[in-house]
Amino acid sequence: MLCFLFVRDAGAQNPIIRDQFTADPSARVFNGEIYLYPSHDIPVTPGHGRAGWFCMEDYHVFSSSDLTHWTDHGVIVSQDNVPWVKPNSYSMWAPDCIYRNGKYYFYFPAPPKDPSYGRGFAIGVAVSDKPDGPFIPQAEPIKNVHGIDPDILMDKDGRIYLIWAAGNIYIAKLKKNMLELGGSPEVIQGLPDKGLKEGPYMFERKGIYYLVYPHVQDKTERLEYAISRNPVGPFKVTGVIMDATPDCWTNQCSVIQYKGQWYLFYHHNDLSPHFDKNRSVRIDSLFFNPDGTIKKVIPTLRGVGLTAATGKIQIDRYSLKSDEGTSVAFLDTAYTFKGRKAIFSVANAWIQYNSVEFGSDKLRAVNIRARSKTGGMIQVRLDKPDGPVIARVKIPKSNEWRIISAPLSGFRPGKHNLIVQMENDGEVEIDWVRFK
Repeated sequence: MLCFLFVRDAGAQNPIIRDQFTADPSARVFNGEIYLYPSHDIPVTPGHGRAGWFCMEDYHVFSSSDLTHWTDHGVIVSQDNVPWVKPNSYSMWAPDCIYRNGKYYFYFPAPPKDPSYGRGFAIGVAVSDKPDGPFIPQAEPIKNVHGIDPDILMDKDGRIYLIWAAGNIYIAKLKKNMLELGGSPEVIQGLPDKGLKEGPYMFERKGIYYLVYPHVQDKTERLEYAISRNPVGPFKVTGVIMDATPDCWTNQCSVIQYKGQWYLFYHHNDLSPHFDKNRSVRIDSLFFNPDGTIKKVIPTLRGVGLTAATGKIQIDRYSLKSDEGTSVAFLDTAYTFKGRKAIFSVANAWIQYNSVEFGSDKLRAVNIRARSKTGGMIQVRLDKPDGPVIARVKIPKSNEWRIISAPLSGFRPGKHNLIVQMENDGEVEIDWVRFK
């Protein structure tokens, strides 16, 4: 299989992948880097998928060492190269991957073409010597597994479990070959009886096993979790990690620790606001209380990680903003992958973008890509909305996008919050800010 490599600078903002749709993120740490194995939503076209439903024909893998720059390693598994998958089913749903015995094992669900495997979905395995592939699919799916959303857990004693969803959430040991069940499937006990449950993800911390799962309490999924001292349960429902949102039916997640910090990977339909079957992966920090319970995660636009001052800072992915006079809109509603713009419409309106790394080499100017029907003056501040002004940028009246430069009045090295503020009444649209 050919693998095309290219790097996308996602700017540590949500969503993290902005040139294609990604969902159901399974994040793993291999060899000191994060590898992200999401599902891949694509638009339905005539003869490809079912209108109004999920359309997913393959899987990509992405990697990053800083949560900011992501490398797309291309397609690793496609419905067209798995012998047992029903052709043109477009149902390559949530996957997972694990390292074991010198190999990487990629688990994925799909409808089988042979009815002897059962109705609905089966779960298959593809194997590779490297986390980014190439992966070689097995000729048959795992026997006696019928369901979706495979998750792989290695417990603290080295035992490997396969967990999946099929109405209930099931768990079974895997044999050492990672390709067969080593025991009978069991229903994980203690979870809610009512409402859709799917997308299980289990991890261990300080002797406690956390089972995270999407659950439809009302109309859309929220992320709940249950805890146990044993991976097979019984579990106790403990809390909600992330509330449901009314505009996206699904949410699915994974949780990892990387360089001392815990992170929640999840998805939302940021780049497809009117169709929630085209989703995009997000990341936010996750924190534990002293008693081991998980603090609720509030979704952010800013995301995680540092943003270099010398890169394009998309201030529409703000951390904070003034109550009045700021809004966000797509640059191109017909092609949302182009991103968004920030709009300032009253005097003193401001946007704050946290954690910008200015480094130690002196920067002398700021560039702003902007346009304005009225013209306006933009102030660039550091740290807080009433912090020091380091530049004033005059935005000329123009219907075209222009890059306007202004000198910095002072350079402060290190990490700062960036504030962009409208000085006068009028309207200014800003695509990005960059220092040089």
